[in-house]
Amino acid sequence: MVQREALDQVFAALSDGTRRDILVRLGEGPATVSELAERAGITVTGLAKHVKVLEEAGLVATEKVGRVRQCRLGPERLTDVTAWIGRYQRLWERRMDGLDIYFTLRKGTER
Repeated sequence: MVQREALDQVFAALSDGTRRDILVRLGEGPATVSELAERAGITVTGLAKHVKVLEEAGLVATEKVGRVRQCRLGPERLTDVTAWIGRYQRLWERRMDGLDIYFTLRKGTER
């Protein structure tokens, strides 16, 4: 159940375009909340709320450095998401392989 709640939290965090843009930017390297807010075109307070959601989901880590809050990617949770998606990807690949075999065999019997 814990993993399910963690996945729910990650997918909820990723459901917002601004938060996905923050992750894309942090993929280039660490940034301050102010830098992220400027790039997103929103207030520092508004961006801080988005960062908090990402941080609670384990996607971003923040650290107070002097008077600014530095943000960086926290990829630990993405490993869980990747594993969950991978299970379903393999399931669908097996189903598609089965369909391919079915249609190949059916094509051979029609001749």
